[in-house]
Amino acid sequence: KGRILIFSLVFLSVCIGINAEAQKSSWAVPASATGIENPLAGNTSVLGNAKVLYVGNCSPCHGKRGKGDGPAAAALKIKPADHTSAKVQSMSDGSLYWMIATGHTPMPSYKTALTTKQKWELVNYIRTMANK
Repeated sequence: KGRILIFSLVFLSVCIGINAEAQKSSWAVPASATGIENPLAGNTSVLGNAKVLYVGNCSPCHGKRGKGDGPAAAALKIKPADHTSAKVQSMSDGSLYWMIATGHTPMPSYKTALTTKQKWELVNYIRTMANK
């Protein structure tokens, strides 16, 4: 019984630790960001520039196809999002924009590195990755 109790306590501690680590890595988008409307929604003329931005800024971690499997992904403790996933694709444009602008370790903030238009272009480009 003593060994079972010790095993149970160790197992519970590990589970609590994993859950705490998962909560630290969660990325909650504020409600105020979810409703922001994309001024470029449906504008396909920006996709050429957006692809260049994506390849240069996002693909090292997220991969060229957005699967979260870029060359730098293997070295990251928190794995990059899969932009083709239902989870990402179900997010509002405002949420994606906020995430790009804000960043969240290990992802850098692009608040000042990219213009407002460029960030919206990336949102539109991420939308093209659905079901790929």
